[in-house]
Amino acid sequence: MSIPDSESRITLVGAGTIGLSFAALHLAHLASPTQLTIIDTRPDLEEYVKSTLPKYLAPALHGLVPSIRLSGSLGEAIRDADVIQEQGPENLAFKAAVWKEVVEHARPDALFWSSTSGITATSQAEAAGLDDAAAARLLVVHPYNPPHVMPLLEVVLGARTSSETVERTVSFWRVRQREPVVLKKECKGFVANRLAFALLREAVHLVNEGVVNVEEMDKIVETSMGPRWAVAGPFKSYHVGGGAGGLEGFFKNIGGTVQDCWQDAGQVNVGEEWEQKISQQAREAYGKVDVGNRDRKTKAVLDAAKTA
Repeated sequence: MSIPDSESRITLVGAGTIGLSFAALHLAHLASPTQLTIIDTRPDLEEYVKSTLPKYLAPALHGLVPSIRLSGSLGEAIRDADVIQEQGPENLAFKAAVWKEVVEHARPDALFWSSTSGITATSQAEAAGLDDAAAARLLVVHPYNPPHVMPLLEVVLGARTSSETVERTVSFWRVRQREPVVLKKECKGFVANRLAFALLREAVHLVNEGVVNVEEMDKIVETSMGPRWAVAGPFKSYHVGGGAGGLEGFFKNIGGTVQDCWQDAGQVNVGEEWEQKISQQAREAYGKVDVGNRDRKTKAVLDAAKTA
């Protein structure tokens, strides 16, 4: 069932960093803050939301925070929701338990979204024992952190997700000026994280090998591929870099160097000794990072790329 977007009733399950970032995004588009419900089991939920959520909001929206509905009961929180958006721990058992309870109380036309970073909708539906009707309404809506700033949302279908659920989801986010990209198949970590983690792996390898330090590595990315990728992804960038020959010309010219780098790619494993050394370098270089400053600068880059 389609309803006017500004009249949507949304329940966010989980009030962590991603949950509050999504809350900020939703508040900017709802007709009333009472259409947003946040459920979390933390005992200080009201004080936490009132003190933390404004950090994600434009000053003009701060006054909306006290009117958000807060709940400690999942059944009560989702009873009249059009959208139920889960962003709890990266734990299949937790998510399965949530969806198992959700289907007992949710409306039959409510959409079920999981903001997981890597647990597929198929595995969540199966673990929760959802029937076909419920599984048809479940999919992954994976943001790139922070979602109130970053446009990308990876929409990832489960094996039984319906086309109607996909259409309603994509339409919802386009109204909110997001960039929903529907993945053609499920994969571990989805796409954005896999790309980011591949760069992170090579960055760790090069720092661990003593080629550069943490701060120098960041400077290299911030003054080269960082700004370039804000306006052109890897294929477009190297298609342009190939001149008249395009992407094919690029590989013809320096394909040998590309292949040498691929074959020499670093192999590092989480939990090995490099973590302490590199983490210490990061602490010495940056201390406590100002997330608000990061978000403001990121939004400025996105705005500039959009209008250029």
